[in-house]
Amino acid sequence: MLQGSCHCGNVKWSFDGRPDGATACNCTVCRRYGVLWAYDYEGELIKVSGPNKAYTRGDSTLGFHFCPNCGCVAYWRALEASPEGRRRIAVNLRLAEPDEVAGIPIDHFDGLVTFQDLPRDGKCVRDYWF
Repeated sequence: MLQGSCHCGNVKWSFDGRPDGATACNCTVCRRYGVLWAYDYEGELIKVSGPNKAYTRGDSTLGFHFCPNCGCVAYWRALEASPEGRRRIAVNLRLAEPDEVAGIPIDHFDGLVTFQDLPRDGKCVRDYWF
């Protein structure tokens, strides 16, 4: 199980298992936050806890949740559930301990222009720490 928390420890997340990739997105929000996302569904592999606030831009379908105390972005959550009743969620792997996530491969998503997945380039989370 992977775990992460904001800097002050108030907002926490857990990922039951190991994600097969971490997504680096270049959309107007993600590139500013500098996050690396691991995806699943709320209450399934991913659980979140703690007081938080959410930022939702305009007609967005996502809420970006952050700690109101230290400001760390912990996760995003879909604003609406799927027809099956599942709600997509992604946690910020940068809030985990580096050694626990270092070997997870990076997936690239062009959220700025094409809204498409891009090919892997062989980099892992460890390559993004510095």
